[in-house]
Amino acid sequence: MIYNFLTDYFSIIIFLFIALFISVGFILANYIASPSNPDAEKLSAYECGFEAFGDSRMEFDVRFYLVAILFIIFDLEIAYLFPWAISLGKIGLMGFWSMMIFLGILTIGFIYEWKKGALEWE
Repeated sequence: MIYNFLTDYFSIIIFLFIALFISVGFILANYIASPSNPDAEKLSAYECGFEAFGDSRMEFDVRFYLVAILFIIFDLEIAYLFPWAISLGKIGLMGFWSMMIFLGILTIGFIYEWKKGALEWE
């Protein structure tokens, strides 16, 4: 049993160990070779040329989070639709109607968000 497992997955196990070894090696090489003497000029603001106005931990509007959640929902929908579409011939009517129920629930959620004004910007 374990012999069959090792013969089937031995190349993947070797690949994982090599990837782990290279990753740890790069991290150690960076830690050893990098200079660790930053000066004031190096630590100064450089993105826009002036210091920040206030605290970077200010509160964001809830709409940003709602748009992010909507993006995740519809991104997951697409992630489920592609395998479903490929295997539709094999899963039959049961698979078709289960996906229609899933899409219906997502549509109801989208309509709810739309009616609540989550997509409206002022």
